Amino acid sequence: MALIINGETIDEEIIEAEFRQIKGHYERTLQVACCERDPEFQGYAKDNITARVLLNQEALKRIPDVSDEEIDTRLAKLIEEAGGEDQFFLKIGMPMRDLSLVRGNVASGVRMDKMLSDVYGDEPNPTDEELKAFYDKNIEAFKSEEHICASHITKSMEGAKSRAEVYARMREIREELMGGKDFAVLAEEHRGNEQQQIDLGWFKRGEFMEEFETIAFSMREGEISPVFTTQLGFHICKVTGRRPSAPVPLEEIKDIVRARLIEESRDTKFNAFVEQLKAAAAIEDSDPSNGACDCH
Repeated sequence: MALIINGETIDEEIIEAEFRQIKGHYERTLQVACCERDPEFQGYAKDNITARVLLNQEALKRIPDVSDEEIDTRLAKLIEEAGGEDQFFLKIGMPMRDLSLVRGNVASGVRMDKMLSDVYGDEPNPTDEELKAFYDKNIEAFKSEEHICASHITKSMEGAKSRAEVYARMREIREELMGGKDFAVLAEEHRGNEQQQIDLGWFKRGEFMEEFETIAFSMREGEISPVFTTQLGFHICKVTGRRPSAPVPLEEIKDIVRARLIEESRDTKFNAFVEQLKAAAAIEDSDPSNGACDCH
């Protein structure tokens, strides 16, 4: 019995599942190795669960009854957004359709929305001066993404005897380029077919293969890359233009800035509300230790 919140016992499996989800996120972003941050992640897991339980408890206390009509309306909207009833049940991971459980969960969602609507109150209507101050304070969030323009020469394995053969030929082409040969001329000479692009135009991160972007975005304008590979074959890339990240003028994104300011206002009110609930709650953690590492 590790966690009891206002008399409600939290199953240890729920805590473990939350812990695994949090740790998995940090592992995927390469911010953790083995068990070095397990105590911290256990704390995050319990804190997240505590907040959710307290919010659900408070919503049930404030809004004990939800009408069938409200549940039906919300459920119909969820099914429509999922693309149909079959997709809805697949999305929520319920192959056996337990409608009573689904309706109970939907009712909880209706309660939560009603309660949070009261917590947030009227939506702020920021002035131009407030928008400008928020924009200036958070200028990094309102910058355009870096773009580059690039061309490439590429050869696939089609018709080749070996990877070594293709690699050797690409090295020869690169030597010609480094000796002063025109990139566009050589690219045209070695174009595999008419559909193969040489000039890739302007692009930002996330629009091409990661292996290609890793090389291209690390290069200076006018620089010719080493020979490198992607799933499509061998490449030599030349960066022909670069647009650095820069602040987007406020007038062009005023609606986005307004939405961000309103969102931040809601986040502040939400966090303050959760802290109030925690301060008034009876929370027992009978297992503050975080267990032994299970990595091998």
